[in-house]
Amino acid sequence: MLIEFSVANFRSIKDEVRLSLVAGPGKEHANSILTVGSRAETAARPIRLLPSAAIYGANAAGKTNVIRGLKTMHDIVLGAAASGPAELPVTPFRFDPACSDQPTAFEVMCIADGVRYQYGFRATRNEVTDEWLYAWPSGRLQVWFERRNGEATGTPSWKLGGKLTGDREVWKRATRPQALFLSTAVSLNSTQLLPVFDWFRKRLHVAGVGGWSPLFSVNYAKKGGADVLGFLAAADLAVADMRVVEKEIPPVEFPDDTPAELKKLILADIGTEILLKHQPKDGQQAELEIDEESHGTQKMFALAGPWLDSLAEGNVIVFDELHDNLHPALVRFLVSQFHDPTANQHGAQLVFTTHDTSMLDRDLFRLDQIWLCERNDRLETSFFPLSDFQSLRSIVNLERAYLAGRFGALPYIRSSDRSSD
Repeated sequence: MLIEFSVANFRSIKDEVRLSLVAGPGKEHANSILTVGSRAETAARPIRLLPSAAIYGANAAGKTNVIRGLKTMHDIVLGAAASGPAELPVTPFRFDPACSDQPTAFEVMCIADGVRYQYGFRATRNEVTDEWLYAWPSGRLQVWFERRNGEATGTPSWKLGGKLTGDREVWKRATRPQALFLSTAVSLNSTQLLPVFDWFRKRLHVAGVGGWSPLFSVNYAKKGGADVLGFLAAADLAVADMRVVEKEIPPVEFPDDTPAELKKLILADIGTEILLKHQPKDGQQAELEIDEESHGTQKMFALAGPWLDSLAEGNVIVFDELHDNLHPALVRFLVSQFHDPTANQHGAQLVFTTHDTSMLDRDLFRLDQIWLCERNDRLETSFFPLSDFQSLRSIVNLERAYLAGRFGALPYIRSSDRSSD
């Protein structure tokens, strides 16, 4: 489960922005709050977490960069092991020359296997300058490791806590300047650090550009096709059944630097034909290839697998522009799955950006679930929850108030006629 994520000096983000899924003291939508920590090993006191967070803001305000920041951290953790890339995929704030040589900072607070962790690092393209991991396995802080860049001496300084067990010195020596100690230690069989690594690998799912391939839903359907069909039926897409046909894959030439996993996905997509069956009333059943369906149906089919899998496993889904190609009622349906304690029994969470203002509704969200993104005249992104605003009790219609500019985070539209300036 995700508690908090922060990022600094990344793309349009200069100063640190922090997304928190810790529920405030309000009693609104109490049945959807995820309460974690009733067991002594998780925390001294239970933590109340939110099942979702919706991010609003003008175009080019930085909403996508918050999502990209979490995706970049995810990719570095999974890819920066001993055999990782020569350069790290970080992009510092572009509009201040003083930031170009400074590291980008990422940090996550999460719960994995019942234990609360705080893990983060700072990195340039050429090296990891700092890295740290703290844990609360019994409700008290334990420093498992701290790694600092040794600029003065040219040698990094390390603090390996007494509670960190295993071949610690071996892992330290094996950690390259461009690699993470966490990833390196796990690749060298650290079982103690594996839950943190696996939280990124198994529990955090950040959709790439365009979302997920429909093959995710196909593979999920092979394990329980009725669930996928039930999901589509609940969304009123008139899909009666589905059929998957494996096709012969023609020879495909890839560039030499194409990652093996990407090759595998492309070949699987080429070799799979997805057919959705429709049964009109008093009519003949017909099959349509997935590419013949509306963009909304294609997207909902692609989302069915990730949504059902995350609700079943307690994963964190992060999605940019969830509203794209979907009717507002379908977006509300997708979000409400995470708010429903019957559907969400394992602590799954959803973080998404959207321009669908119809969901700015107290019947759907608490104020601390709605986040606003703004860009100032220095092109810096700022980020804050709606709960930061005082005296909102008198505002019944949040959508109208937002569109009227009460909270900011709106585009400032000027005349296109420059002569009017």
